[in-house]
Amino acid sequence: MKSVDCPLCNGTSKHYHTKGQREFLQCSLCLSVFTHPDCFLTPEEEKAHYLCHNNDPEDVRYQNFLSPVTNLILDDFNKNHKGLDFGAGTGSPIVKVLTDNGYDINQYDLFFFNDPEKLNRQYDYIACTEVAEHFKEPHKEFTKLRDMLLPGGKLYIMTDMFDENRDFASWFYKTDPTHVFLYHPKAFEWIALAFDFKNVHINGRVITLQA
Repeated sequence: MKSVDCPLCNGTSKHYHTKGQREFLQCSLCLSVFTHPDCFLTPEEEKAHYLCHNNDPEDVRYQNFLSPVTNLILDDFNKNHKGLDFGAGTGSPIVKVLTDNGYDINQYDLFFFNDPEKLNRQYDYIACTEVAEHFKEPHKEFTKLRDMLLPGGKLYIMTDMFDENRDFASWFYKTDPTHVFLYHPKAFEWIALAFDFKNVHINGRVITLQA
């Protein structure tokens, strides 16, 4: 397949790994690894894949998995602030936990809560958990997310990041066919500079960017 530039930072890329029919490329600038666009699922295939996920917002285990983000929001903001769960899927534990605590949070999802009007507002905080790895056009998506943040607002990302010291062939995270962009930590440093975030904080799988 012909090499393509990085869809996040536009850096040049080269072949990194092949798994079945999927080719992975690595960016020379942000060091992230991404799926060649010729290998993307169709929107219909992608939605069918998400419908197979058991995403029950009432599932305490799922709530606990996302608690590093909900706990940060509960610490950083109060009930008077407005939030958005971007990429809520079929049902959002983040919305469940925060609304149970009296918080004002909307949800948006391309396939399941596709209300474009939600994208025309600005928010004090945006949660984007286990979503950024699905971005086929991450530069476009981060532009949108940055525009939706009020001054001083925070964007909370949760994703498993690419590590060049990891055995990529056996890494489970890349196996999901909808995980098309795997971020190197350097990518979030690039995002902070390119999109004018005041700071970026990485703690394991959780990345916080402040507007």
